[in-house]
Amino acid sequence: MVSHDPNRSFGFIVSDVTRLLRRSFNRRAQRMGLGLTPAQWQTLAHLRRNEGINQGALAQILEVQPITLSRLIDRLEAAGWVDRRPDPGDRRAVRLFLTAAAEPILDRIRAVAMETIAEAMAGIPDAERERIIDALLIVRENLLCQDVVAGSEDLVIEQEEVPTDA
Repeated sequence: MVSHDPNRSFGFIVSDVTRLLRRSFNRRAQRMGLGLTPAQWQTLAHLRRNEGINQGALAQILEVQPITLSRLIDRLEAAGWVDRRPDPGDRRAVRLFLTAAAEPILDRIRAVAMETIAEAMAGIPDAERERIIDALLIVRENLLCQDVVAGSEDLVIEQEEVPTDA
């Protein structure tokens, strides 16, 4: 039987966990002197999973306007972490790639993410952690299937969400 207790609402719990994970990650990143804004670390982390993606598709993943992402990519490119390359299939588009200089900062992002997840999952046995992840993968797949049926197959789908495994 499904509970109607508002404190056990799946949607609200997932939303709260996501918000609290980001907040915890941001606090930890600030304490460790990561030196990135949340938008910057999220962009780098998503780009790591989707290297070669075009800016429009990355903007969809990040749920930002393309012009906002373009300015952000300008800053990441100026820092030497991102490289824009022409899209061979579309002269108007560029593809985004990480540079070798981005690896150290990505390693630091990953370390912060791993600490954040370890803290969030404290007290949960490894087998239960795997069951939680397996259940969330099923939920994600169900929602992706609904997107396709609803006609949003043009959306770029990312495999993981920061900061779980940046």
